[in-house]
Amino acid sequence: MARVMRTAVILLFSLSLFLPAALAQDQQDSGDTPAPAKKLDKATKRKMKQTLKELDNAYKQWLNEDVVYIITPEERNAFLQLQTNEEREQFIEQFWLRRSSNPDLPDNDFKEEHYRRIAYANEHFASGIPGWKTDRGRMYIMWGPPDEIDSHPTGGTYDRPMEEGGGSTSTYPWETWRYRYLEGIGENIILEFVDPSGSGEYHLTMDPSEKDALLHVPGAGLSLMESMGMASKADRFTRSDGTNLPTAMGGTPASMDEFNRLELYAKVQKPPEVKFKDLEAVVTSRIVRDQMHFNWRTDYLKVTNDTVLVPITIQIPNNQLSFQAKDGIHSAVVNIFGRITTLTGRVVQTFEDSVNHDIPDSLFQQSMKLQSIYQKAVPLRPGLYRLDLVLKDVQSGNVGAVNNRLAVPRYEDDKLEASSLILADQIEQVPAKQIGTGMFVLGSSKVRPRLEGDFTTADRMGIYMQVYNLKPDDTTHKSSANFLFTVKKGNEPVPGMQFKETSEDMKQTGEQVTIERLLPLATLPPGKYTLEVDATDTHSNQTISRTADFTVKAAPQLRTAASAAPGR
Repeated sequence: MARVMRTAVILLFSLSLFLPAALAQDQQDSGDTPAPAKKLDKATKRKMKQTLKELDNAYKQWLNEDVVYIITPEERNAFLQLQTNEEREQFIEQFWLRRSSNPDLPDNDFKEEHYRRIAYANEHFASGIPGWKTDRGRMYIMWGPPDEIDSHPTGGTYDRPMEEGGGSTSTYPWETWRYRYLEGIGENIILEFVDPSGSGEYHLTMDPSEKDALLHVPGAGLSLMESMGMASKADRFTRSDGTNLPTAMGGTPASMDEFNRLELYAKVQKPPEVKFKDLEAVVTSRIVRDQMHFNWRTDYLKVTNDTVLVPITIQIPNNQLSFQAKDGIHSAVVNIFGRITTLTGRVVQTFEDSVNHDIPDSLFQQSMKLQSIYQKAVPLRPGLYRLDLVLKDVQSGNVGAVNNRLAVPRYEDDKLEASSLILADQIEQVPAKQIGTGMFVLGSSKVRPRLEGDFTTADRMGIYMQVYNLKPDDTTHKSSANFLFTVKKGNEPVPGMQFKETSEDMKQTGEQVTIERLLPLATLPPGKYTLEVDATDTHSNQTISRTADFTVKAAPQLRTAASAAPGR
């Protein structure tokens, strides 16, 4: 079911939105660049260096660790010229899409394989430094597993091939990797790694003689010509081709030519070419079968210093659903899929639910003017995430989808903090066995948000907020706080709509206070308003404020709520 819904999102590509400045500059640099352009380029580079220093840790890690080996210079330059985190998130998404073999699928095969390679490198190539930082780890991440490996983890006796001079010697630990073909490089690619220190850290070498443990031992490990007196071992150290190989009988083959070796060494260090050239010109633009419209919001409540509870609330107008009537009951089913991922694409949370909505025939017409509501609360660490939501009406097949930035705040210990301010159409205590469980349950209360913030003069508007880190008195060990509730129209307080309350009145004197109250709206004329809640710690003299907008409408002559759940 999730796959069906996720494939409702069709991905098109156009890199021009993200790379214009960098690619334009690269094009200028490739030709005759006038002097002013060079000066501008220097200023741009300085700005990019400053941007790199100021990047959030998640973006800096993505750039300098996760994709450091596979991102092209043009892409890196473009990334460092982006101005906002939203742009960076979209860039990261299209970065993986450009490399996917099938961008229409929800799971990016290239990204999954890339992070599998990083995990493998860290597991198999670590040597005092993380495996991804080693030469073998780098080559594995960039080019994948070799087709053949010739490994000599303890070194030992080595019979040189004739192109290396022949004869026998002893070696340090070493291994060669052979790739039958590498895109953009060629066929039969041989990479050699040597561990001369015996520490387990093999480094990529261009000199086949580097593994020779007897290289600097006079009279030991001689080649054929040296053992026959036709060459001196000292000749090895006067070569100009970057090696200390013995002189070979019959000359040096083309594969051992110094320029060929240098070219190969340079090519394998470059990021692999993007396979899908037709996608090289893009950025992602999502075309969604947006046949179902819905509202959604996220709230944030502190659980521990390192955990935040994030209720994700989805509200669907009943008239967006397709109902089937049977035995006097109108029924609709909505499939909901949600996924939360880090900026690097690692899935943190996934949830899937089928929500049934049953309405008696007698209430059906009135219910078409109401909403169905769903909530999923997920614990997350503070940080920046991406949230994807996809909804599908089972009867009609209509789909709606959103993807958005999810910034989970960090609640500090040394200052007054507060949760989101939630405006609700229902706040009520739950039985002891339901505390902390079920939809809309926050602690010991059921708090059902009113997403659109629309209320009538007949309603009582629920106000829910948590305040953290109240300072206790040194003598009584009790906290003391004042709370001011102000309803404003524009920037002006509404007369008679300002209320005060204390933590003593609420019988809450701990470090955390939960505000739960219902505000009658009967005296407010229809219109748009703002609720401001100011919490002041009387011991630390710190104040924190939260605001929320709401609308008051005239009460209808008759209002009947849908009895089915979830809904109202």
